[in-house]
Order: sequence, then C-alpha cells, then structure tokens
Amino acid sequence: MEKALIMDETALERVLRRIAHEIIEKNKGAENLALIGIHRRGVPIAKRIAKYIETFEGVRIDIGSLDITFYRDDLSLLADHPVINGTDIAFDINKKTVVLCDDVLYTGRTARAALDALMDLGRPNYIQLAVIVDRGHRELPIRADYIGKNIPTSKNEVVSVHMAEFDGVENVVINDLPG
Repeated sequence: MEKALIMDETALERVLRRIAHEIIEKNKGAENLALIGIHRRGVPIAKRIAKYIETFEGVRIDIGSLDITFYRDDLSLLADHPVINGTDIAFDINKKTVVLCDDVLYTGRTARAALDALMDLGRPNYIQLAVIVDRGHRELPIRADYIGKNIPTSKNEVVSVHMAEFDGVENVVINDLPG
C-alpha cells in the first residue's frame, strides 16, 4: 500500500502533454528532434510525449530506446545476470536535438550512464533530459530540462512511476523503503 499518491492517471497524462509543449517551445518546433527513452519506463514516456508532439505540431519525430545496463557505475552491485533490454535507435543521432526521457531523476547516475551510452552512438547537437519526477538528492551535477513535478523526498523513501505498459496502472506514488 502506498504512502502517498502524488499523481493519478489524469495528472500523469497532463504532465506528459505539458512536457511535450515545453519541448516544442524550447526547441522552436519539432524539426531535427528525437526522443529516446531510457529503459524501462522512459520508453513509454518517450513514445507518449512524441505522440503529443506529433498531434500538436503535425510532425512525426524519431523515437528510440536506450539500454544503459553496461554503462552503470554500479553494475557489480546488480544481479549476477542483469536483464539486458537492448538499445533500439534506428536513426542517425548526429546533429539532432535528442531528448532523453526517464521516469525519476534521483542521484543523476542513470542520466550520466545514458549520456555515456548516447555519446558512443554519435554526436547530437544538443542533449536534453525530460523526467516525470525530480526527487532531489543529486550526487552528480545533472539537472533535467523538463520536469513533470519536483517532489522533495527523504532517502528512506522511493518514488514509483507506474505505467500501464509495465504495471497495469498509471500513477506516481511514494513509499517507504522496505526494511
């Protein structure tokens, strides 16, 4: 049972639409734009934001998915056999504006790993970061360009973004860490 419901399904969709508008505004349209979701929940987030951008601008943009497993600095702390989701970027990222999409920004280590993985694939003109939740507690000098909601948390809490594709429900909740 969750400690606190932060966003219900309606609020989450509203945030995705707002982020799509902010991306369009900051980049003066959708030309030369690509969205890349960080596995797992960043992938459906990227797809939904791209759908809204297409609706608002009438322009179809490139969408990809990025697996950062082998770029993590805590790989040795993960399971003996980590799950590999695979990177699927079927377009040239060179000279594009790439928006990395993820669910929660916490220490910044996932975003750093994503930057490393992306740079191994090419050299975009710009890389931006869109997240549903920024919960603070950064360990690296990383910030998001687009934030659905800032949620101050303690290190004894966990923020979960639930997406229908993986969880069967859509919401954002805070829970206490088990233990």
